[in-house]
Formats: sequence, C-alpha cells, structure tokens
Amino acid sequence: MENFTFLNPTKLIFGKGQLDQLKTEIPQYGKKVLLVYGGGSIKKSGLYDKVTAILDEIGAQVFELSGVEPNPRISTARKGVEICKQEGIDFLLAVGGGSVIDCTKLIAAGAKYDGDPWDIVIKKTFAREALPFGTVLTLAATGSEMNSGSVITNWETNEKYGWGSAVTFPKFSILDPVNTFTVPRNQTIYGMVDMMSHVFEHYFHLEENTDFQDRMCESLLITVMETAPKLLADLENYEHRATILYAGTMALNGMVNMGYRGDWATHNLEHAVSAVYDIPHGGGLAILFPHWMEHNLSVKPERFKQMAVRVFGVDPEGKTAEETGLEGIRKLREFWNSIEAPARLADYDIDDSKIELMADRAMVNGEFGNFKKLNRDDVLAIYRASL
Repeated sequence: MENFTFLNPTKLIFGKGQLDQLKTEIPQYGKKVLLVYGGGSIKKSGLYDKVTAILDEIGAQVFELSGVEPNPRISTARKGVEICKQEGIDFLLAVGGGSVIDCTKLIAAGAKYDGDPWDIVIKKTFAREALPFGTVLTLAATGSEMNSGSVITNWETNEKYGWGSAVTFPKFSILDPVNTFTVPRNQTIYGMVDMMSHVFEHYFHLEENTDFQDRMCESLLITVMETAPKLLADLENYEHRATILYAGTMALNGMVNMGYRGDWATHNLEHAVSAVYDIPHGGGLAILFPHWMEHNLSVKPERFKQMAVRVFGVDPEGKTAEETGLEGIRKLREFWNSIEAPARLADYDIDDSKIELMADRAMVNGEFGNFKKLNRDDVLAIYRASL
C-alpha cells in the first residue's frame, strides 16, 4: 500500500434523540445561523420545527435558504453565498441529505472567496478557508456528512463536477436513524446503490497489500446487501435504518481506503449523464457500474474474481478468473434488479441522441480513472452498453 496520512475532523453524533446536541455544538461558532434545506420534506416530517425550536432556544439569529435541488445547482449556492456575505453569517446548518450538505459546503467556501463560487468547483481557485458548518442528516447515501467532498451542477452549461478541500469537513454531523424513516422507497434504494458504488470505487485499484482494506470494503458491501431487502420490507425499522445510515457514512469517510487510490471513473461517467438529463445519481450509478466492470474486467481479472467469490459467493471451481469475475458482475446486476434499481438508461427515457454531449462532459479534463484510464472511445462504449 502507499504511504498515507489520515485525518477526519468531523465529530459524528449518532443515534436516537441526538438532535439536542445542537444546543451545545452551535453556540461554539456564533449567533448568526444560515439554515439550509431542500424541498420541504423536513417540514412535513416535523424535523424543521424541532430544529428551529432549538435554534430559538439558544438565541440564534436564523436566516434560511430552502429549495436545494437533488442535484444541487450553482445558482442556489450563489444565493447562499450572497446571504452569508450580506448578513455576516457565523455558522451554516445543513438539514437534509447529501445534496443539501454538498451545497452547504460550497456556500461555506464561497462565503470566504471574493469571486464566483463556480471558480472553486471548476478548480480555477482552491478553497483555503470556509465558514464553519454542521449537518443534520436525513438520507443515507452520499457520505457527505463526514467527508470534505461536494458535487455541484451548472444546469445552464450542463456541467456537473466534484470538488473538495480540507476546509470543507463538517464540524459535526448528527445522524439519527429516525430522521430517515420518511425517506421514500425509491430514494432509499438510490442511497444504498450510491454507498455500494462508493465502496466499489475504492475496491478497484492497482495497489498491492491491501488485505485489511479489502476485507472492510467486502464486509460493508455484504452488510448493505443483507440489510437492503429487510429495510425495503419495513421502511420504519430502526435497526435496519441505523445499519444503512452508518454504512453510508463509513463508505466515504476515508476509513476503508487508507493507503490507496480508488478508481472513480464511474462517478465521472454518471455526473456527465445527470448533468445533461438531471436523473437521480444513485439511479445512474446502478445503470453504469456493471458496464464499467465488464468493460474493465481484463485489467485485473483477479480483482474481479476476489469480489465475485468473497462478496457474491461465486464458486470459482473450473472457471478462469475472467469467468468468475463476470459471474460476480452478473450477480451484482441481479441484486440491484432485486431491489428495483434501474438497469438501463432507457429506464429514464434516455436514448443515444445526446451520447456525444455526455461524452464531451465526461472528457472535459481528458482521460480519467485510476484503475484504468478511460478515453473517449471507452466512454462511448460504456454509455452505448448502458442504453
């Protein structure tokens, strides 16, 4: 494995009834709070009233930014930055899922930048400071509650990019599984696909001597796969929601991938699709990832064989590594089909009419991927296989 330094400064506050921790956490940072949330589900669930009551109790002066989109837009982040600068905001509180948190990260960094926050996303500049922020998570999926990454969409130009900085870790994140009870079935499915995809992005790498990291990734995948059908049969089961919530955080907080760099090409492929068609991120990943795997099976067949045997229980007897790996990929597709995740771009009424545009967006920074560098021909082949 490679040399590494690990630091994750986010304070994770997990479990039932932990919302009261806001009373001690927020006052450390100031009185003026920007509350950031999405389309109103937190009002329907009653979480909004609970949060605002606590903010009132601690004497916070509250400003609000609502309407953060599922694929958060730069236009919304710009509004938040403007509020922060005009009102002298001390602290941001993101209440929602990964999209709300991702948008909050850019607002926090943009508030400290004298320019357009899109510059940070496209890496024209680097975020060196940010306003402090915390999160109250309502959706198990992205892991944004305990990492520094963010993905932002510019709908006007059909661009969607990931970015991150050491200054954009949340100061704290409150994870109460009860707050995920009202997540709809389809969003629950997308979230589980997303966290599994994060693990697969880690898993496919070229480093040697990562036995312990491999086992952590494999156990995380197995746990999600074992829990998923039970959760989908009982969406308000605390134990199952807690398992999935914790798994989503662990999948992308740096714990399972110390000492190596994962691939991350499939996320780039999906970002290009949803930049053009605005589809759910988890849905896009469910469609694309098995095709990325099939396309790259020959790069390191033993890696795919290991996944097939350890995660999907494939019997390798009498089979080549390629044959074993391919059976594992098919079992992944079968599992995602079993939980009703989408399998084809056609499931979102996507045909080949904009496939070149999607490839343009995917290739904006040239060849990409750490397991195998994808060129334009590779990108088009994976998209066509996914139609």
